[in-house]
Amino acid sequence: MTTANNLEVGYDVPAVPGMNEADIQTPCLIVDLDALERNIITMGNYAKAMGVRHRVHGKMHKSVDIALLQEELGDSCGVCCQKVSEAEVFARGGIKDVLVSNQVRQPEKIDRLARLPKLGARTLCCVDDLDNVAELAAAVKKHGTEVECLVEIDCGAGRCGVAPGQPVVDIAKAIAATPGLKFAGIQAYQGAMQHMENFEVRQEKTTIAIAMVADTIALLKAEGLECDIVGGGGTGSYYFEGNSGVFNELQCGSYAFMDADYQRIHDKEGKRISEFENALFILTSVMSHTKTDKAICDAGLKVQSVDSGLPYIFGRDDVEYIKCSDEHGVIADPAGVLKINEKLKLVPGHCDPTCNVHDYYVGVRNGKVEKLWPVSARGKAF
Repeated sequence: MTTANNLEVGYDVPAVPGMNEADIQTPCLIVDLDALERNIITMGNYAKAMGVRHRVHGKMHKSVDIALLQEELGDSCGVCCQKVSEAEVFARGGIKDVLVSNQVRQPEKIDRLARLPKLGARTLCCVDDLDNVAELAAAVKKHGTEVECLVEIDCGAGRCGVAPGQPVVDIAKAIAATPGLKFAGIQAYQGAMQHMENFEVRQEKTTIAIAMVADTIALLKAEGLECDIVGGGGTGSYYFEGNSGVFNELQCGSYAFMDADYQRIHDKEGKRISEFENALFILTSVMSHTKTDKAICDAGLKVQSVDSGLPYIFGRDDVEYIKCSDEHGVIADPAGVLKINEKLKLVPGHCDPTCNVHDYYVGVRNGKVEKLWPVSARGKAF
């Protein structure tokens, strides 16, 4: 089957719109469009009810099409990216408000960041070093543009960011005093606790972060510096930051797809979180069954990330994905029920790096392929 733009199934793409879901080439990523849309609408409604904005995290799906859908259905205010190359893809794709929620220090990357506003996008980045202010200033002066800056606080993740309080004020004052730069607020993402299973532990960690941010905002106000953005929060904590009265912008990503690791965390009743559905799957086929109690599928290490554990087989409790090598997945099939070419849906352990090794999302609805979306920023890590 060949499409109008000469994409041929099995050569260029795993599927084309209009074909039956049963005919999709495997292994590939499929998206349940109904579940994705419900997830986007649900998070959008939560953000509105809490009175905060939602800046969706594009580094999860790396898809311009999905980011635009999030704008349409969830009223997102823009995207977060982790790399300048990601930001360039989203800006070229029509996203008008792009935050590189990371530090940009390499001279070549700073130069590209300073050119990003010429694509028509509000451009922001994170800063945690006074020297970076001068570096950014030189680049925006060269290109005649403006870059907005968030001062990043290390609020518990132990990665980037300065200590709360006066160190934030010092950098913010330098940004505000520099032509071509604009102090836009605070970045305070507590990433280390997003996947902690216990609700109370996550709440405790987030409460500490919120207090740090509140104290820092008070110091900034005393210096006449206002925060347009106080950003943070993820799929494992958005309800804490969103209801804090301190944060005004969430940065959730995985909620749109969900993965096995996020589904291990608990809500306040001690139950697995359930407000978001599995929307992303690795579609795989059984390719060998020479052992009566074991089947081999075509989804191995090269189509998924297993840093957060192995995938599980969606909707089945009679078979289990137990092991993988480069090109093969091993499935325990004690009753020998699986057949050659039978298709299974795997829920990946970690959606972000899994998405980054695929070229396309195959969007399905009611047993038919409806969309074929490129993973627009695949491999954009520079």
